[in-house]
Amino acid sequence: MKDNLRLLVNPAACTGHGNCAELLPELITLDEWGYPLLPEGGVPAGLSRQARRAARDCPALALMISGEAREEHSEETQKFRRRPA
Repeated sequence: MKDNLRLLVNPAACTGHGNCAELLPELITLDEWGYPLLPEGGVPAGLSRQARRAARDCPALALMISGEAREEHSEETQKFRRRPA
């Protein structure tokens, strides 16, 4: 069963640290430049805690979880949110 959580990234804010992929290798891989490649679907319920930690620990505040926007994210970040399918 999938949770209603979805990973999002602000490509303008991401600096390619790769912490997200280290914390959540089950869902996040890195491209050849070290930027995250996110899954199309939602976050499985069993990985929601790890997904929240990966978003919280992003040094650039570029990774977030849909429905859980943080005050630290600028208006610039908000326009990169994906629209629900």
